[in-house]
Amino acid sequence: MAAFMIWSGVMAMSACQSNSKAGAPITKEESDKAFMAEIEKNPEFYAALNNYLAESIGSQYAPGGMCIPCPTVVACDQWTTDSVVDSVVVLGDFWVFNFNVVGDTLKTVSGGDHPGKMCLKKNEKGEFEVISFEQVEDGHGNEASARRIFGDMYEAFHGINSDQETREQARGIAIARYVRANNLPYKYYQDYGWPAKEIPTE
Repeated sequence: MAAFMIWSGVMAMSACQSNSKAGAPITKEESDKAFMAEIEKNPEFYAALNNYLAESIGSQYAPGGMCIPCPTVVACDQWTTDSVVDSVVVLGDFWVFNFNVVGDTLKTVSGGDHPGKMCLKKNEKGEFEVISFEQVEDGHGNEASARRIFGDMYEAFHGINSDQETREQARGIAIARYVRANNLPYKYYQDYGWPAKEIPTE
């Protein structure tokens, strides 16, 4: 199983490549270190990603009391200006879930999976925003479009997307961090027809 790094409810494979405007190459180790350092300095990167998923994707499903995005980043490319990351292209397996609250339990109302390529760029205010999102097709074109979008990272994506244990781990972490970040009193989450699961305490 691939090694993962987790940040702010997002599970991320260590597979990020950094590119300067001048195109100077750096090693993968330097890239991974730089990417994680940038996340630590700029949590708004994932905030922008999650806000987009909640507002643009979660809103397409039957509404609930809250929407919790559960993205898994497969790989990314980042571009810098004066050593500051100003644009990012993310390949990921992007899930969203809408919940209603019943007592201390989050009850799943709706949700789904939207893997694909998301482009984020800093606006004139210096804030990340999603400027495009190319999704893997449903149905007959699913595999072909996934191979085209993910390219050399297709096998990594497929390994994540087809691994129920990995997906559920990422989901539990995302829910736990959402609950903690918003100081909410909920202890469990539950899908229809299944036993409730305890929200991880990490």
